[in-house]
Amino acid sequence: MRNVEYVYTLGMDEAEVGEYLSRAETGVLSLADGGEAYGVPVHVHYDGDDVFVRLGEREGSEKLEFLEATTSASLVVYGAGESESWSVLLRGDLVREGEASATTINERFGPMRIFGETVQDLDAALYRFDAESVTGRRTPLDGATEVVDPEE
Repeated sequence: MRNVEYVYTLGMDEAEVGEYLSRAETGVLSLADGGEAYGVPVHVHYDGDDVFVRLGEREGSEKLEFLEATTSASLVVYGAGESESWSVLLRGDLVREGEASATTINERFGPMRIFGETVQDLDAALYRFDAESVTGRRTPLDGATEVVDPEE
């Protein structure tokens, strides 16, 4: 494509990834069953060591079916502003944590979004992301863009 603006990105080191994850509140969790994909927006929490995802669970949900069938999940957390954008991609397994109190869940995560279910039908469950790989990218802090003609 001619005359499209591009921004080069930089890789993040482990400390930068942690810094950006500590700011993240939401992300997109991607699950798969064979050749069929399922993506869902989620609230996330980074405690300095691990990334946690809070899911609303109900019996017979499509999300739980995909969760059970998924052999390797991915989670993207990201932010985009006028002068800065960034993303962190995690790939690995989701490990269900033991019971967490309502206080803990409310302190770490935003309100649960409900789509047509009743509150009584849902359980809040915490999952730790056991990441096999973590990749972070960010724009340079000067936010410089460049117009590139691919034919040059």
